[in-house]
Amino acid sequence: MNDTLVLLGFSTTPLELLGFVLSVATVVLTILRNHWGWLFAIVSSATYGVVFFDARLYGDAGLQGVFIAASIWGWWQWLRGAEGKPLPVTRLSHTGRLASLLGWAVGFFALSAFLKACTDTDVPHMDGFLTAGSLLGQLLTAKKKIENWHTWIVVDILYVGLYIYKGLHLTAILYAVFVVLAVLGLRAWTHAAQDADMPVAEGAR
Repeated sequence: MNDTLVLLGFSTTPLELLGFVLSVATVVLTILRNHWGWLFAIVSSATYGVVFFDARLYGDAGLQGVFIAASIWGWWQWLRGAEGKPLPVTRLSHTGRLASLLGWAVGFFALSAFLKACTDTDVPHMDGFLTAGSLLGQLLTAKKKIENWHTWIVVDILYVGLYIYKGLHLTAILYAVFVVLAVLGLRAWTHAAQDADMPVAEGAR
């Protein structure tokens, strides 16, 4: 059912290929600020949860469950999050940026310690760091904060190396595509705020 196959010279599986397609659709719809992207996010997260568990990336596998819950919340936020109206695109305040970095650091230490003590993963620190960063990116995306794209650029670049190491070559290509899409998303969201005649506001978290 999920046997290994070769695509364009890379070993993959049907589930990894399905996750690839759904994930690209998710990011493209997010760049366009289309709320249906959250539905694709839910399905792609469920798919990649299985892929990552099979690869012993337990932090990433567990993260997919959190992503599903966060995607449901994010969908609601985009539709109803600003006094019953769709959320505008804003920037974090200085305090919000510091709190985000602190939260990432705390999440990294907690998750890496847990993964090292309680699982047989061979990459507890990288898995923990990127899992914490992905949680932050998901939260900022749900709140339509422009800094979500900065977070995803850092996370996605590092994920490329991790997935090459784990032999998930198609997913590594996917995350290389994500880096490009995140740069495009950063530009699109910045322009969207400006085009709406609304300077990128400093929004408190």
